[in-house]
Amino acid sequence: MKILMVCLGNICRSPLAHGIMQSLITAAKLDWTVDSAGTGGWHIGEAPDRRAIAVARRYGVDISSQRAQQFQPHHLDEYDHILVMDRSNLSHVLAMADTAEQRSRVQLFLEDDEVPDPYFGDHLFEPVYQLVAARCEALLQQWRDQA
Repeated sequence: MKILMVCLGNICRSPLAHGIMQSLITAAKLDWTVDSAGTGGWHIGEAPDRRAIAVARRYGVDISSQRAQQFQPHHLDEYDHILVMDRSNLSHVLAMADTAEQRSRVQLFLEDDEVPDPYFGDHLFEPVYQLVAARCEALLQQWRDQA
């Protein structure tokens, strides 16, 4: 299984989801791949936000080696699940989809809700981490049950 986490700049929410899911996949000894991308290109090649790195590190998850990349149309064919953090990014990614099959791979990370962007508030990184971690655990269990 190949999973792609997507947010706006690929420096806060999607790197956290990427790192947490990778940690869970590794612990479960699954042969799955996870990566992350942003719909915007402002941070291409940059490490995640220092606050995202710090909150992940507190929970034993190292995201410091990740580098931001921009979501591209070819990702729609390369990943089984493309999970976006908010409705704006959902619209952006779906606009690149040419087929129903591509669109079927794209969904909101939280199903019917958005992951708040913690970029403009230091105090938001901890609750966002907790929210993302809980959802990653639920998704892992759901996908393992379906396999």
